[in-house]
Amino acid sequence: MYKIIKLIYLLVLLSLHLSCFEKKAPKHPNKGFELTAIPQNNNLTFTSGIRAIFQDSKGKYWIGSHREGIAVLTEKTWKYLTTLDGLPDNQIRSIQEDQSGNIWISTSKGASVYNNGKLITYVPNFNAPKYHWHETQGDLWFFGGNEDGIMRFDGKNMNYLIFPKPQNRNPADVFGVTGISKDNKGKVWIATYAALFSFDGKTVNSFDTKKLNLHENEQLHIRSVLADSKGRVWIGNNGIGVLLMEGDSVIHFSEANKLIHPTSKRRGDKSLPGTLEHVFASEEDSYGNIWFADRDTGAWKFDGKTLTNYSIDPKLNSQFIWCIYEDPAKNLLFGMAEGGVYQFNGKTFDKLF
Repeated sequence: MYKIIKLIYLLVLLSLHLSCFEKKAPKHPNKGFELTAIPQNNNLTFTSGIRAIFQDSKGKYWIGSHREGIAVLTEKTWKYLTTLDGLPDNQIRSIQEDQSGNIWISTSKGASVYNNGKLITYVPNFNAPKYHWHETQGDLWFFGGNEDGIMRFDGKNMNYLIFPKPQNRNPADVFGVTGISKDNKGKVWIATYAALFSFDGKTVNSFDTKKLNLHENEQLHIRSVLADSKGRVWIGNNGIGVLLMEGDSVIHFSEANKLIHPTSKRRGDKSLPGTLEHVFASEEDSYGNIWFADRDTGAWKFDGKTLTNYSIDPKLNSQFIWCIYEDPAKNLLFGMAEGGVYQFNGKTFDKLF
């Protein structure tokens, strides 16, 4: 009898273990309100474009604008933060949360950390750059201004790290950071206008037009980078669309899928419908789909086989998407250049705020 009871006990423990193992862990614990609880009568007032969206571990939404600072949505109202509150600039580039629950806000002129209603600001120290990245530490990375480096916070100091420039580069090349993504091995991928960089904790590698196998009539103008769950790196360009890196190979993804128009100048000119030439943001959703935000043609979803193009809202003057974000509840949100945030409902898009 004792052996039977013991066996039943072990089976129960095993079933509990398996059920916990099969659950997919969220990006971070979500203890806040759901989207359905957001008050619709208290609209977000931003009109200059949404460049960053983030939901913190307490459930609060943080929305970063193109020129009007940042807004945080509490349970009933919006709270706005600008340079008047201590931000170094009102153009928001990214929002993230550290392990202590502090919210880090990256702007075009430095970064701020928000804790208990207070902002502490860090501005890049261009006069004391560091060239040996491996001598610094920290998992928080920030836009370093339209200069030649990136900021990395080590817990006390904000270090300014200089990019190793590609050889034989054009003197007119600009290396301001346009995107940051971490792969499943901890490597950091950094997009700049003129080159892509990677850092594995020891070595910094650069990828220029030659390493990315561009044609003579093509130039890099990188606006986004995404390291996905399968180890692939998606590079979004303003002019030549999407490049895909898998291991040592590089594929011109937009061209391979016939999404570069035959008459395209492959620069910043306005693109025709049905093309994927100006990619300013990218995101992977919980189902493994890769999403691209095109400046002229709206949203694109790649499910591994098929590409689907979506128009966000025909009432908008432009389908320009600044950012894509999936929150812990798997809601896929799109920040528009005209100031609104839209949620994908599986078929179309609903304006969230």
